[in-house]
Amino acid sequence: REGGRVVAVDLFADKLEALVADLPDLDVPLVTVAGDITAQADVDRIVAAADGRIDALANIAGINDDFSPLHETSDAMWDRVIGVNLTGTFKLTRAVLPLMVDAGKGSVVNVASEAALRGNSSGNAYTVSKHGVIGLTKSAAFMYGPAIRVNAVAPGGVATGIPFPPNVSEAGLRRLQPFQSQIPTIATAEELAASITFLLSDDAVNINGAVLASDGGWS
Repeated sequence: REGGRVVAVDLFADKLEALVADLPDLDVPLVTVAGDITAQADVDRIVAAADGRIDALANIAGINDDFSPLHETSDAMWDRVIGVNLTGTFKLTRAVLPLMVDAGKGSVVNVASEAALRGNSSGNAYTVSKHGVIGLTKSAAFMYGPAIRVNAVAPGGVATGIPFPPNVSEAGLRRLQPFQSQIPTIATAEELAASITFLLSDDAVNINGAVLASDGGWS
């Protein structure tokens, strides 16, 4: 709606097809790439789809953990959550930054989480991954700013249908539940997109290295 040419990425081609069908009246084409941001070959295809110009990057892809405390966290859960939430963000941003450096401008927004601000909103692996996203954001903001701005949003609950693993930790859920139940509101995807778009846009021209809590006041 802002008039930008968007390259949309998802693991699943059918979800991208559904997105295109939901947005039939766009003035600019929506380019879709089915790929895995943890795979370098797919990251290269994503960047290639932009045809040499990327003004803004929104790192949105993320998965949940099983709410396990540290001593229950399996290697598989740790590797998968860190891989998607942190390493995937790192790989895609690393691939995009040279184009922004050559252009002398750009904006990156990373989706962190309420779990990036404190320890009582999710499990061990997810909380660590999102704290890592904040570190990546602040380091890049310092290294590339002010010409290239790198910020983060920290959402609370968002109605995106993000799946939970089938075997949620009973101990972790029991410990987290009183705090999770205090969430004041579940945002729609469009409401969170407004925060992301603001930080990506020139309206946020003087904002770099910030973490915007977009959580209805939960934090």
